[in-house]
Amino acid sequence: MSTDQNDLVVSSAHLADGSFPEVSEFEFGLILVSHGFERWMVRAMAAAGMPDMSPLEVLVLHTFHHRERAKKLADICMVLNIEDTHTVNYAVKKLIRAGLAKDGRIGKEKTVEATEEGAALCEKYRQIRERLLLDALNELGIDPGQMRKLSALMRLISGQYDQSARAATTY
Repeated sequence: MSTDQNDLVVSSAHLADGSFPEVSEFEFGLILVSHGFERWMVRAMAAAGMPDMSPLEVLVLHTFHHRERAKKLADICMVLNIEDTHTVNYAVKKLIRAGLAKDGRIGKEKTVEATEEGAALCEKYRQIRERLLLDALNELGIDPGQMRKLSALMRLISGQYDQSARAATTY
């Protein structure tokens, strides 16, 4: 069944003029979600008591606080699918200066982990997230099983974007 291009909600109709126009609709949704998510992270962190954090700094803080174990810079970059390690390194340095992180070592590898203040901030963010975001999503009646399937699909599609990006470098 073919989709009528006029039924699609896209940001760039010329990109929907192809063999799989629904991807353009997905990409428009992804644009809206990614900007909304970044805005949410920054404002939730401000509500938790730490204004002026960038979205990347919020992500990095939560990533190295994950399971309360020290993380290597390379591992943080891999988990977040970030190629530019210097941007993560800069975020880590800012978090250390803010007293939210401390660096360490595992063998010769540098590591980073949350300080008590950083862990407390993550917990406050979690509480705000529960009250403001998750309660609202629960009220929408979103099926948790559907959310898991959507999450898995997004991870699969991210792999296709990564593969296509690699191909584009030699195009």
